[in-house]
Amino acid sequence: MFTDLIDDDGQAVQANQFVVVDNGVGALIDPGGNLAFNELFLALSRWFPARELRWLLASHADPDIIASLDRWLTSTKASLVISRVWERFVPHFTKVGKTDDRVIGVPDAGGRLPLGKSELWLLPAHFLHSEGNFHFYDPVSKILFTGDLGVSLMGGAEARIPVTQLAGHIPKMEGFHRRYMVSNKILRLWVRMARQLEVRMLVPQHGAPIEGRRAITDFYDWVETLMCGVDLFDDRAYQLPTARIDAQTGRTQPVLRVA
Repeated sequence: MFTDLIDDDGQAVQANQFVVVDNGVGALIDPGGNLAFNELFLALSRWFPARELRWLLASHADPDIIASLDRWLTSTKASLVISRVWERFVPHFTKVGKTDDRVIGVPDAGGRLPLGKSELWLLPAHFLHSEGNFHFYDPVSKILFTGDLGVSLMGGAEARIPVTQLAGHIPKMEGFHRRYMVSNKILRLWVRMARQLEVRMLVPQHGAPIEGRRAITDFYDWVETLMCGVDLFDDRAYQLPTARIDAQTGRTQPVLRVA
């Protein structure tokens, strides 16, 4: 897990990247944007030869997930594994022809991807928050990589430290989840699926891992009842705008009401 490859200067969101290796075969999960590429390539090489990666796994197609795709396809022989929903969009991140025969579009139901003598499970996580979205479960380490679900807002150094008691951690997650997760219905469906797995650690793409049975169960209980996304919107959020955007400052007058 790499947590601090982007400067904590407030210009870009903190992001985690992950490498999983089994019997000489490597997978890079959510490799990130261009801001992280150089540092990640060097840091990864301490653990595994970056040029020998087999898979680039993307939970979805946000810039902080795969904006660096062109550089990874140039520097390695790896193939990208991503939801079929985004299969024809990812070439926009690369030069013409770079993705030919190097993208595996995963159907909505997911699947099990070979990795060395083991495999990674691609679990459906659609609309959490992306239309085509997968989480990745490692049945060996019992780690569930949850993309933008479980995200907490903090710096890279703090993100290294696993959370073992959830209550005090919720304020760092709540605002993000209420806005970025689509609906409580989808959260409940995901929790019903996730409870069937043996999970030692939940690891999101931003912020700290959640570790231990008690904290993970508390997380399931929390998101299972969380109202978010479309649950919180009504006609007040869809009005013709009246605020003027100042061309010099970029600010609005009066300040727009936050939904």
